[in-house]
Amino acid sequence: MSEEFKVEIVNPERSFLLKEDVTEVVIPAFEGEMGILKDHISLISFLKPGIITVYSKSEEDKYFVEDGIVEFKENNLSILTSSIYKISDLDKNKIDQIVKVAEKESSEENIDDQKRYLIDQKIEVLKNLSVN
Repeated sequence: MSEEFKVEIVNPERSFLLKEDVTEVVIPAFEGEMGILKDHISLISFLKPGIITVYSKSEEDKYFVEDGIVEFKENNLSILTSSIYKISDLDKNKIDQIVKVAEKESSEENIDDQKRYLIDQKIEVLKNLSVN
């Protein structure tokens, strides 16, 4: 019996990723990191800034995501996000650029606590990436 399911990640520009041989996906949900396997119960959740890891029989891919909505139903995982980067495509300069913009946003006085938390989460994840 196959342990694989389908994943589609969509951002405003295009269908970012479509894979049908996925064995597990780990997502940064607001409830905490969540692992999804075939036949997981149906769910809808929101993403916080973090790393999505997609495991298939042939490879493991990691993506940095800033936000989004996740839906898993009938062995189809859909991720809708406004901003996603494949980690292997990010270089130190791009990471530093994103962090600099986020730090500027975080320092604004009229920002609410929730937005500041999400920006700080984004900065922390990206700084940990640049170390590795």
